[in-house]
Amino acid sequence: MSSCDLCVVRNRAICSALDGSEIEALNAIGRRRNLKAGESLIWEGEDSVLVANVIEGVLKLSTGTEDGREQIVGVVYPSEFIGRPFGGTSGHGVTALTDARVCVFARRDFDAFAREHPKLEHKLLERTLGELDRTRRWMLLLGRKSASEKLASFLLELSERMTPVGCETDFEEPGPKRLELPFSRQQIADVLGLTIETVSRQFTRLKAEGVIDLPSRREVVILDPDALTAEAG
Repeated sequence: MSSCDLCVVRNRAICSALDGSEIEALNAIGRRRNLKAGESLIWEGEDSVLVANVIEGVLKLSTGTEDGREQIVGVVYPSEFIGRPFGGTSGHGVTALTDARVCVFARRDFDAFAREHPKLEHKLLERTLGELDRTRRWMLLLGRKSASEKLASFLLELSERMTPVGCETDFEEPGPKRLELPFSRQQIADVLGLTIETVSRQFTRLKAEGVIDLPSRREVVILDPDALTAEAG
């Protein structure tokens, strides 16, 4: 069996639009790569030479300011697509937040394959439009929402896009949702445009109100999704 046959995100990634022979052809131009937490895959401002599907782990998209600060501008989860097909330079760096596994393609090979397979191009367009919608929602979050609304919205997005701990297939089952955070408190603050003190206060308040539990600094259990949704505004 090929690595594509055994892929855990096969039915959710962009390649889900392809049939068996097409998957075999795509598998022939790709390779698996393991990343350690903190290891970079793509560097900001460099030529776009590769694209990738995320199989396991979480990666951040970040850009640097003139004074050397980093701003996280996006997060990529399993089954999602990384890179800029069809030319250009990379507008942001891509770095693993956790240990990760990705399926990497040379960008030129992937471009040629996509041009010959309209179903894959269509899937790429769908993903691009979905990412545009998320970006617009994020603009609202950063520009208009309060600190409590920002953190609640952030946790809800994590619950939608990450598989909770101990639940590999269906995270819509009733009951508490346990999430393993790929972020430190400081990274959450950077993503949301808040201070680390504000993030910590909001976590403490949500726990005190019974909306979430915090078994550790890297785990969140959503106890009351309805209350969290109301908190998000």
